[in-house]
Parts: sequence; C-alpha cells; structure tokens
Amino acid sequence: MASRGTTETSKLKQNLEEQLDRLMQQLQDLEKCREELDADEYEETKKETLEQLSEFNDSLKKIMSGDMTLVDELSGMQLAIQAAISQAFKTPEVIRMFAKKQPRQLRTRLAEMDRDLMVGKLPRDLYTQQKLEILTALRKLGEKLTGDDEMFLSTNAGTALSQFERVSTDLGSGDKVFALASVEVEKAKQ
Repeated sequence: MASRGTTETSKLKQNLEEQLDRLMQQLQDLEKCREELDADEYEETKKETLEQLSEFNDSLKKIMSGDMTLVDELSGMQLAIQAAISQAFKTPEVIRMFAKKQPRQLRTRLAEMDRDLMVGKLPRDLYTQQKLEILTALRKLGEKLTGDDEMFLSTNAGTALSQFERVSTDLGSGDKVFALASVEVEKAKQ
C-alpha cells in the first residue's frame, strides 16, 4: 500500500508534464506559423494559449498548496510556466528542456546554434536571444558555465531574463513566482 501514493504522484507528474509539453508545442507551432496567420488571428491564438498557461499555473498552485510531496517535483514546471508567461524565454523548445531538467539537450542545442551561426543559417540576433535563454536555463539547473558564457550573459542579459533570475532564485518562494506570473498574464491580456 505504501507504493500506491508514489504511483499516483508519478502519474500526476507525468500528466502535468504532458500538458506542459502540449502547451509549449502549441506556442512553438504558433511561432512557426506566424507568417501564415494574419496579425489578429496570431494575437488571438497567442492570447488563448497564454490563458491556458495561466489556468495550468493556477492548477499547479492548488496542487502545490495541498500536496507538499510534489513541491520539489513541480518547481521546474512552475518556473517554466512563469518564464513562458513573462516571456523571459521566447523559445518554447528551451522552456521545455528547462522544465524537464535536460542540461545535456540544452548544451546540444547550443552547439547546434553555434554551428548554424557559423554557416549563416541563423541570424545573429536570434542566436543571441536563444543563447541567453539556454545559458540562463543551464545556470538555473545548477550547471557550471565557462567564463566566456558568464561574460556573454552579463553583457547581453536583458531585463526579462534578469527579472526571471531574481524571482526564481528562491525556489521555495512559489508565491513570488506566481505573483510575477499573474502580473505578466494580466499584461498579456491587455
């Protein structure tokens, strides 16, 4: 009987991860199809997706307040949702890897981007934005960054990533993350 709670916790975590993956894929697909949609259709779809993320965020909040055994498991998802809502991260793929705590995949993606930049397949501004996101995610996952990476972060980090860093420093303070996410959701709705 003791393992029954563990099984349910595992299943709940899996379901939440699948829901987060679906929402992140929805954001990623929306960005890929942006040019095919008219501006109003794009904005409406993005607004709906952000509302779904907000609802998902509210569900996580309820779960975390009622079941303390899930708090550590859900912290990564909570930060990923906050990042998506505040748009500190603009790349759903990076958000997904961060939420799933996949530093190897993040480093692989960074190497692919370095290659794409060298061959002219990736514009410099997009490279800078995504590299910032990946390095920030790696730092938050406790990965060691090189001196060059640290310098790149300090030189290029904008206010959105700085805000994410500041709020997410204390994982135990879920209220701060949710408060910031709520403010950002309200901004996105306007």
